[in-house]
Amino acid sequence: MPRTTNTENAITNAAQAQKEAPVKKSPATMMNAVLNAESTKKLLENSLKENAGAFAASVLDLYSTDKLLQRCEPGKVFAECLKAVSLKLPINKQLGFAYIIPYGDVPTFIIGYKGLLQLAQRTGAYRYINTDVVYEGELKSVDKLTGSVDLSGERSGDNIIGYFAYIQTVSGFEKALYWSKEKVMAHAARYSKSYAKGNPIWKDNFHEMAQKTVLRNLLSKWSPLSVEMANAMSDDDLKSNGADSDALLPDETPIAADFEEAPENV
Repeated sequence: MPRTTNTENAITNAAQAQKEAPVKKSPATMMNAVLNAESTKKLLENSLKENAGAFAASVLDLYSTDKLLQRCEPGKVFAECLKAVSLKLPINKQLGFAYIIPYGDVPTFIIGYKGLLQLAQRTGAYRYINTDVVYEGELKSVDKLTGSVDLSGERSGDNIIGYFAYIQTVSGFEKALYWSKEKVMAHAARYSKSYAKGNPIWKDNFHEMAQKTVLRNLLSKWSPLSVEMANAMSDDDLKSNGADSDALLPDETPIAADFEEAPENV
């Protein structure tokens, strides 16, 4: 009988301990708590109107599917996601417009090259703007005097040797920039701590980040920038102290041009 009593007591105590033990919440539950707060709902509804629900769903999906990002507090992740709202960019990382990258337990908003293109297109200042990879055989020459890039060669393989960016403004000014893959890597190794630390944003999206690096250096040095673009690029540079930078060279700080932005097509 004593043995039975002891067993029953052990089971009872274990059950009680389980009830008293804090229940570990799933990442989705924790982020849902942030998103369902009345203040959050009101903020998103005021900012995004009918798109508030879709944005909240994308934030929830982002946090629920990224184990590295789950090391960060959901509230801080959401705060970084709001930076995408201010720039009217989607936060879905598969789209490549913007990313939330964890640096330890610190989430950081990073604009993608597609995001830069989007911001540039909104200004209405460009007739053409493009960036892409360059395969072996395609590059024929780069004129050091004029800066013109000849990519009329015939592709001879699948090896990517470099990256280009090109703009032509509505006033007729045009400029192209080509960087070899080696130059991009050297630039990233010097200016981007995320690259030096082997952060997944470079490891998993090297070609996208390389295109962004070339594009933003072209835009910052040669093109008109809206206040929105200049602020976004300057903010990106500030992260070079502890996050991603693909930073501009010291003499390439972006300056906002004095022109009105074209209405955005929604």
